[in-house]
Amino acid sequence: MRLVLLGPPGAGKGTQAKRLSERLGIPAISTGDIFRANIKGGTPLGQLAQSYTSAGRLVPDEVTNDMVKDRLAQPDTENGFLLDGYPRNAGQVEALDALLAAVDSGLDAVVQLTADTDELVARLLNRATVEGREDDSEDVIRHRQEVYLSETAPLVDLYSARGLLVAVDGMGDIDDVTERLQAALSALEA
Repeated sequence: MRLVLLGPPGAGKGTQAKRLSERLGIPAISTGDIFRANIKGGTPLGQLAQSYTSAGRLVPDEVTNDMVKDRLAQPDTENGFLLDGYPRNAGQVEALDALLAAVDSGLDAVVQLTADTDELVARLLNRATVEGREDDSEDVIRHRQEVYLSETAPLVDLYSARGLLVAVDGMGDIDDVTERLQAALSALEA
């Protein structure tokens, strides 16, 4: 399967991506992981990304798109993949569409983890306390939620119009969310 996992910060995308990856036998591809691997490996794209992140700026779409393109060209993605954190905006959707069209492919589904904003803020504040993330204040967390709503949430309508969107409740016990995701994906395969 070729999947995209969407959801606001704190919805559990990273946790669920790892679980789905294992169950489906496809790699979970996180843009954050791609950035870190390229930066650590000192690749040209990593050096370029680091020039932005070390200045406190967002990595431009072109660099992100190139990193995703490079990652999707690796052999372990031949039987599918799960993208976590990409695409984040309409421009990245266009780049992903072009990339997949170039290899005569497309997405099987876009899975949206839905969640209540106030519950997500509480979840992230708790995580910040447990993990000692002093920079994760309520203001910062709420700002990230707002950025998601303005930039990424519109992709829900776009993918829904294409008939690719599958919404799954992302709240509650981690195992319960995993089971709901698995059931939703199994229904697609039937």
